[in-house]
Amino acid sequence: MTYPIYSQQALSRYTLPRLKRIAADLGANPTEDKRAAETWVNAIITHQSTQLQKVTDEQAQAIAPKPLTIVEISFDHHEYYAGSQLIASITHDDSHLTQRWVVMVNDKEVFRANTLMRCDRFICTHYKDGSLPVQEKETTPPTTENRIMAHIFNECQNYGFEILNDGIYTRNTQDGKLRKLGEVGCTDGNWWVKEGCSDQQQYSNSVYDAVRSLSMVDVSCDSKSIFDEYFLEQPLEQLTGDKLQRLLERTELVIA
Repeated sequence: MTYPIYSQQALSRYTLPRLKRIAADLGANPTEDKRAAETWVNAIITHQSTQLQKVTDEQAQAIAPKPLTIVEISFDHHEYYAGSQLIASITHDDSHLTQRWVVMVNDKEVFRANTLMRCDRFICTHYKDGSLPVQEKETTPPTTENRIMAHIFNECQNYGFEILNDGIYTRNTQDGKLRKLGEVGCTDGNWWVKEGCSDQQQYSNSVYDAVRSLSMVDVSCDSKSIFDEYFLEQPLEQLTGDKLQRLLERTELVIA
């Protein structure tokens, strides 16, 4: 329900019974002498000001853009989200001589600069004032989990890795067998990696760094015997914690 806005000059011409009816309709309650007309006028004016400020605050909050969240896919790929909606992304163009950082919206270039920070400033500024091109919504927007898996899959493809239910594998070129490199995931926006069969979760800056770290996992000795791998090549007392754990695990398999 809407109510008329009364000016102080108009209210001053009303009788006390009329002022009381207006105050009752608005829900204004005077706190001073209720026998004086001025008390009711002040109560009505104060109530109107409070309600107008509340409406203004609500409208401003509704119009204000959502804060942006930046997801670092890799060192040269960053995505900007407002809630769950993709707003823009920044990529790196190696073919350009000077302005290699590019802002993309709807898979189209909208800005180019020589530094990542200038692209970041462009997105934040134009998103805030509403002049950034609108990102078209996908017909079936991917879930956060699907986006994470897509990023991991894309990085693994660069190294020729295979993704199975329990982790990331590489195929040995000599015997064709799969060797487990580890696992990569993202929890609350933080990328992590587990190397080999370890349960120890290590923080990583991005999916790029996480998968790259798996590419350095040594699986070249898996086809050797325990004695070739450790006793003939390296004294037992010189084994690192990881190698010693692998030795114990493989010894248990041989005994079993």
